[in-house]
This record gives sequence, structure tokens and C-alpha cells, in this order.
Amino acid sequence: MQVTPTIWLITIAVTILFFVYEFFAHVRTPHEPTIGESARWSAFYIGLALLFGVGIGTVSGWTFGGEYFAGYLTEKALSIDNLFVFLIVMTGFAVPKKYQQKVLMIGIIIALILRGAFIAIGAGLIENFSWIFYIFGALLLFLAYKQAFGSHDANPADGKFMQLVRRVLPVTDEYHEDKLTVKKGGTRYVTPMLLTIIAIGFVDLIFAVDSIPAIYGLTNEAYIVFTANAFALMGLRQLFFLIGGLLERLVYLAQGLAVILAFIGVKLVFHALHVNELSFINGGEPLLWVPEIPIWLSLLFIGATIAVATVASLLKTRGDGAKKDRDQVEGEPVVTADAEGTDIESGLDDGKSTATSRK
Repeated sequence: MQVTPTIWLITIAVTILFFVYEFFAHVRTPHEPTIGESARWSAFYIGLALLFGVGIGTVSGWTFGGEYFAGYLTEKALSIDNLFVFLIVMTGFAVPKKYQQKVLMIGIIIALILRGAFIAIGAGLIENFSWIFYIFGALLLFLAYKQAFGSHDANPADGKFMQLVRRVLPVTDEYHEDKLTVKKGGTRYVTPMLLTIIAIGFVDLIFAVDSIPAIYGLTNEAYIVFTANAFALMGLRQLFFLIGGLLERLVYLAQGLAVILAFIGVKLVFHALHVNELSFINGGEPLLWVPEIPIWLSLLFIGATIAVATVASLLKTRGDGAKKDRDQVEGEPVVTADAEGTDIESGLDDGKSTATSRK
């Protein structure tokens, strides 16, 4: 795939302009977005991402187009998982809803910067050290295990890192609109708003470690890696408000992501064996009999896994909700009336009945 420095500069400039527009058009004035506003902009950014993928496929070939779509799907799924952690953080810090947009916007920009740095580092490592695929593959398999069996209920707002920050920085207990610092009695204090942004930045760093090896398992093209990440992050703020209630229903999202990360980890290990240069493995010769997983299979597997995890989550939470409603109904006394206007209350637990007069 031929990407000139001019195309890189244009792509980065347009990406920055989108986020600048987002800030001045939507975030600068604190407010809680409506469902309609969130839906329109989410649809716009998703449509733009799909159109860009079609453009890559048309101009550079559908092998690269497939790599982009597989990468975009993976990064979008990881970004939604990222949103869930953002929700936990903002709940832990009790961020007022009208200020949540600013927190999300800053968090997304931090994520893009961190991922951009990791993309550059990853591209350099892959170009010079083919054995890095072994490390990326092993890392993804480890992260898949942590994703599937680790705790997802821990609140980063109460973690050791934030406890250290609170000990180092003077912190106010209350918000002062959306200000990050405030001066009281001649002393400069940081507000919970700034603590929230620090916590989200820390979370972004952890998620960057997940996402970059994952997408490099699908493509070696740094341009595809960057654009897939950029489009996955665009519209994430609106998506947060659009599916805010749905996030808590995606109970199997972590397991679905674990399966995807494990699949890409295996794919990376297979690729590492196929291009092997390590002397202690097959005498430094490639293992050409090891299969390379084609991109069409990766795209199909990732899409199917996301769909299954989403449908299973919605069915599970709907079933749990129906069961809870039945339990509540069964636990309440059934009230009927006799012919004389007397209420008869049936005790469901012990079969006894008591009568009380309406008088």
C-alpha cells in the first residue's frame, strides 16, 4: 500500500480538524446531548468510517479494504469497552451529566495521542524485528485471559494510582463548574474534574496496550492502523450518550472481546512462525507449513463474535429482568374481594388467609 507523506499529513490534519470542530460545536458549552443529536452524529461518523473503508478497497485493493474493516470493527468493540470503564470512572467521581461531554472529549483525544505514539513504535518494531510478532501474540493471549476472567467491577476512581494522586495534589471535594483547578484562600486546588481526566488518561494508556497489538495482528500497514483507530474514536462521545443505558446490558462484551483478542493472538503467533527468524525455532528457518489466517476469515470471525456477544447479552439481561419481575409479583400478596365487600388477602408463603374489613 503506497501512502505518501502528503496523504499522511492531510489525514492527520483532517482528523485534528474533526476534533477541533467537535469541541467548539458541541463541547465548549456544557450541556447533556439529546438522543436525537447523539443518534445523528453517531450515524454520521459510522457512515464516514464505512465510506472511507470502501475508498481504501477501491483505490488500494480489497485485501487492504478487508484489513481496514477488520481493524475498525476490532477497535470499535474495544472502544465501546473503553466507554464502559469511562462510565465507571465518571460514576465514581460523580461527574455532573452536563460536564461529561468535556471529560469524554479530553479522554478520547488522550486516547488518540497515545495510540498514535504506540502505532509509530509498533511500526518501527515490526519493520526491524519480525520476532516482535511472538511478543504481540503472547501479550494478546494474556490480555484475552485477563479480559475473560479478570474483575471488571473495580472502580479506577478508587484505585491505588488515584490514591497516590490524591496524596500528591491538594483536591477540593466539590465541582466548580467544569474548571480543572480553583484558587481558595491563596492556594491552588485541583477539582474532581481534573482527577477524573487523570483517571481516564490512565485508563487510555491501558487500553492502548490492548488495541495496538490487536490491530497489528490484522494488518502491517501503519496507515490502516491509524485511520481505523481514528474512526473508531470519532463519534465515541455521541455513542456514549446514545447507548448509555445499553452499556450496562452488554454483560458478555468482555468475553466477546477476550475471544477476539485470543483469535488475533493465535493469528499473530502463526504469522510469527511463518516468517520465523529465531535461531532456536526450526534453526531460524520459517515454518512454511503453518497456516496464515486470511483476512476474510478474520473479518468474518470478528463480526460474528461481536454479534453473538451482543445478542447473548441482550437476551440474558432481558431474561434476568423478566425473572426479577416474576419474583416481585410472586412475592406480593394477591388481593381479592368476596361478595360482601371484604378484602381477602392470600398469604403465598404459608397458605394462610386473613380477612380485613373495608370499613
